[in-house]
Amino acid sequence: MTAQPIAEPIAATVASLMSRAKAELTELVAFQSVADPAQFPRSECEAAATWVADALRSEGFTDVSVFDTPDGSQSVYGYLPGPEGAPTVLLYAHYDVQPPLDLAGWDSPPFELTERDGRWYGRGAADCKGGFIMHLLALRALKANGGVPVGVKVIVEGSEEQGTGGLERYAEAHPELLTADAIVIGDTGNFRVGLPTVTASLRGMTMLRVQVDTLAGNLHSGQFGGAAPDALAALIRVLDSLRAEDGSTTVDGLAADAEWQGLQYSEEDFRRDARVLDGVELIGSGTVADRLWARPAVTVIGIDCPPVVGATPSVQATARAQISLRVPPGQDAAEATKLLTAHLQAHTPWGARVTVEQVGQGQPFQADVASPAYTSMAEALAVAYPGEEMQAAGMGGSIPLCSTLGALYPQAEILLIGLSEPEAQIHAVNESVSPEELERMSVAEALFLRNYARSKRG
Repeated sequence: MTAQPIAEPIAATVASLMSRAKAELTELVAFQSVADPAQFPRSECEAAATWVADALRSEGFTDVSVFDTPDGSQSVYGYLPGPEGAPTVLLYAHYDVQPPLDLAGWDSPPFELTERDGRWYGRGAADCKGGFIMHLLALRALKANGGVPVGVKVIVEGSEEQGTGGLERYAEAHPELLTADAIVIGDTGNFRVGLPTVTASLRGMTMLRVQVDTLAGNLHSGQFGGAAPDALAALIRVLDSLRAEDGSTTVDGLAADAEWQGLQYSEEDFRRDARVLDGVELIGSGTVADRLWARPAVTVIGIDCPPVVGATPSVQATARAQISLRVPPGQDAAEATKLLTAHLQAHTPWGARVTVEQVGQGQPFQADVASPAYTSMAEALAVAYPGEEMQAAGMGGSIPLCSTLGALYPQAEILLIGLSEPEAQIHAVNESVSPEELERMSVAEALFLRNYARSKRG
């Protein structure tokens, strides 16, 4: 769609800053900040954290710090004082990213921001290094147009993609750090490019590793196959038990029949966004929105077993998998973890030994879209996207910090916006961000901060 011009001085300022934003995002994307030292050096995350801290200092933030969290990652905090009596708004993003996956599948190097077909490609461009740049653009635009009217806290997490809970545990131990009247989570996105959307709900998640052991060591499949219990075959049966015939998630005791009442997602649009191959069916039952935003969903995200290249004719003694379970609002992630663990144990065949290890967990989140802060955001988005009204959608992904912040600061209004619309292909190869979305969402955030300050003045 062709964007209409925005008749607002803040928009002109943001437009003038876009070349600088691209240069900064290029620098930030260059850090290979995957928060897993088994895959990438810890120094890459540390360098990204230092870059973020320096950027905050250059914008006049005080009390800027890079601090260690209990999971071994680093988060970055900064505070920009506002006018006397003004409310405080917390802005969130994360600098860690998903691994680049199959390097051969990228059309340009994942850690080099590359412009192509009107989009900027690179790992983290949308999720969520671009979210931090969005915050910077909004603040710079306000400073150039009368000043920032609120106190601003910024927190940039270093292990969100790992789901290991470092910042959540730190916030619980230091609750005074992130207190705010409103919290803007810059890690979601619009339902479509050009359609302003706030996220009304997030699924939580639990991450488990399951290991199946059957033998003291691998055996020759010709000599022992047919009677010796194959650990890989046992694991495959366990994993298959997690889905019904139509692909619906089936964890014993876990409800999976809720319905989504808001914005709907057509199957045609979903097939296109998900790049489903012709002739391949979608899985699950109910509407697409039900499946994505209101119901649990299990995914096997990794298996340890012999690769095809170099495989030997052996009965496998051990096999391991990592399982992600998305947990919808209204369900408790801790209880879902117990149910999933019990299911895996109950469905392991042949008396095989099974070990289950939890490696991550986060609670689901439900926003109050009728709150005053959302009214301020709706007004801001209407200006940033002329002719469009704010929509509210769910998000199937997880941001565990949201529930932690909601519990720590029950009076704070939490809003979820961002740059991760479907074309961004976050977590996949060729992740990208629309510079037009970055520009307009930065305008919207700046206008929101101005609107929110006015609403608090009465």
